[in-house]
Amino acid sequence: YLHWLVTDIPGSTGAPFGQEIVNYESPRPTVGIHRFVFVLFRQLGRQTV
Repeated sequence: YLHWLVTDIPGSTGAPFGQEIVNYESPRPTVGIHRFVFVLFRQLGRQTV
């Protein structure tokens, strides 16, 4: 399940400066154990996703 997707984040800043493709949505159900995996890919030059 995709909870959040941000692309084109400048290397000298953070996620708020990227393009938010999918707004954050909290896990459902709200009880129980959840696993979050954050995946970062480095973009070379000024490529956009």
